[in-house]
Amino acid sequence: MAGMGENEFLQAAAIYLGAGVVAVPLFKRMKLGSVLGYLAAGALIGPHALGFIPEAETALHASEFGVVLLLFVIGLELKPERLWRLRMEIFGLGLCQVAVTGIVIFAAAWMLGFDWRASIAAGAGLALSSTAFAIQILRERGDLATPYGDRAFAILLFQDLAIVPILALIAFIAPAAGESHDPTWLAMLKAVGAIGAVVLAGRYGLKPLFHMIALTKADEVFTAAALLVVIASALAMDAAGLSMAMGAFIAGVLLADTEFRHQLETDIEPFRGLLMGLFFIAVGMSVDIGLVIDNAIAVLAAVLCLIAAKTAILFALARGAGSKERDAMRIAAVLSQGGEFGFVIFTVASASAVMDPGSASLLAAIVTLSMAATPVMMLAATRWIATRTEENEEAQPLRNVKEAPKSPILIAGFGRFGQVIGRILRLRGYDVTLIDNNPRRIQVADSFGSEVFFGDARRLDTLANAGAADAKAIFLCIDDRDGARQAVERIRSRFPGVKIYASTYDRFTMLELEKAGADIVERESFESAIALAKKALEEFGDGAVIEDLVAEFRRRDQQLLRLQAEYGAREGLRRLREGFSLEKER
Repeated sequence: MAGMGENEFLQAAAIYLGAGVVAVPLFKRMKLGSVLGYLAAGALIGPHALGFIPEAETALHASEFGVVLLLFVIGLELKPERLWRLRMEIFGLGLCQVAVTGIVIFAAAWMLGFDWRASIAAGAGLALSSTAFAIQILRERGDLATPYGDRAFAILLFQDLAIVPILALIAFIAPAAGESHDPTWLAMLKAVGAIGAVVLAGRYGLKPLFHMIALTKADEVFTAAALLVVIASALAMDAAGLSMAMGAFIAGVLLADTEFRHQLETDIEPFRGLLMGLFFIAVGMSVDIGLVIDNAIAVLAAVLCLIAAKTAILFALARGAGSKERDAMRIAAVLSQGGEFGFVIFTVASASAVMDPGSASLLAAIVTLSMAATPVMMLAATRWIATRTEENEEAQPLRNVKEAPKSPILIAGFGRFGQVIGRILRLRGYDVTLIDNNPRRIQVADSFGSEVFFGDARRLDTLANAGAADAKAIFLCIDDRDGARQAVERIRSRFPGVKIYASTYDRFTMLELEKAGADIVERESFESAIALAKKALEEFGDGAVIEDLVAEFRRRDQQLLRLQAEYGAREGLRRLREGFSLEKER
């Protein structure tokens, strides 16, 4: 490395890329996930093993921008109304998790001989989970929009919010605390001001900015503007002492309702993926293997105790909040590790003399090893869930979608809508593969003689195992607005030749699914509502005009859908009314 000279950057880049290219496919082939592959690659090339890269800190700081980009992309997928819907999980479940976990770890550290200041820092740092790891795993599994994914994300979001008061607490309890730090009230004022500035700029400045850039038709400038927005919002939060990732997340949420959302996500995604990979490699490089070996028993015991304690607490809190048993276990498994912000807290604690540098290094090693254990925890949780149903019934084992015969037609979701479609198609003589992710519904279908295979249609691997690559039609009949949209986007991208027929429950979701690439979308209650209105009109004595009336209604409804797809819900309705007013004047 010393002889790299002017090519040092390119040689380092080649080492990072080469390690990732070799390790990640290998670990994915072993079904251990890409995250563990990046960690192993980092540990191998880092300063504590082969030494190809002499220090990890520079790479870790640079790659933290990957976490920032990740939160921006997540914000793009989270519309403000969904964020508002999660407010109770964020400030209820999230607060309980941080408080309970922090108190338990504080008590354990104090009993092990840490002083009260170091115990507080250890409890606060280890109570946090890894946003980067958890979100990456949820995205890879296609679970980010599921009920358990919602709750896991809400907890992570509160943890990001908690970083500021935790750092303020560390500064307050430090032996030399005082004049070099802002007072708590001033720190909070800065935080509120930074959030307000980002929200106002995003609310009134971002859409006109991107609209102006889009008119230039310069794709590279659009990408540059997207990166500028992420960096500017991150720096604004960092200047106020907040998490940079939080600033990027807020900017993403503010752009989630704009027409630029998909293009922004497409432009940012390659940078996010590469930098997240670099982040995981840097985390692997930071593991001091010598220190871990010297304290192997203590470190491994601490890692196991941390994972066990967080799993138990998260499982109990999620169950108490109303999650099903299997969802509570998934939440507990995906958030059972320590987090990247723990490194920041332990570094600050060490610099402030709250804890000694040796303890800070050991805690950082514990966090890193707990991160490495996360994919294994997810595998263990999946196997645990597979061995039992929610009601612990003595039922026949669910048939996995891998066992399904390869039929030309797939129906995903065997609820009230999917059942009717399946019966009609089979009556005509078509071979149909039925998929559902609800064990009780599958058991009920079994009792009526319908063979339904267990699988989640929002995941591409499920559809691939069911034969989507060779299918001529996929019917999506799932009761999950965001999940259905994401499923359509993924199917259209991976299996471009297949016809996608989707059901939905309102016109706005219908527009989203059509934009995502569905060939035909039908509202579940639309035709039944028309049928009921026709029967009522017959009773009212209007039988002679029913067909013409319904035809006119259908014409206006189709016209409204076209206008709303082009101009948005409110503007589309206004233009329709204006159009019919002009017709009446003529």
